[in-house]
Amino acid sequence: MRQSLKEIIVDICNKKIAAKGDQVGVSFYAFFKNKNDNPELLMEAATWWIQTHKLDHFEKALKVKSLIEKL
Repeated sequence: MRQSLKEIIVDICNKKIAAKGDQVGVSFYAFFKNKNDNPELLMEAATWWIQTHKLDHFEKALKVKSLIEKL
């Protein structure tokens, strides 16, 4: 996964956790402002989320952040 995507994911997770607490959930669409303006990057995130880690549609932001930081 490219570094720029990792940074986006960690930033969004941090913002969601700060705003709503440790139990807040996220979907990979949250990293794209619910727009498909960069299909290649969206597919990279979707592949990582769905095929690599077999995550549910919504996962805890802390879990996602932890997975990203281990890359």
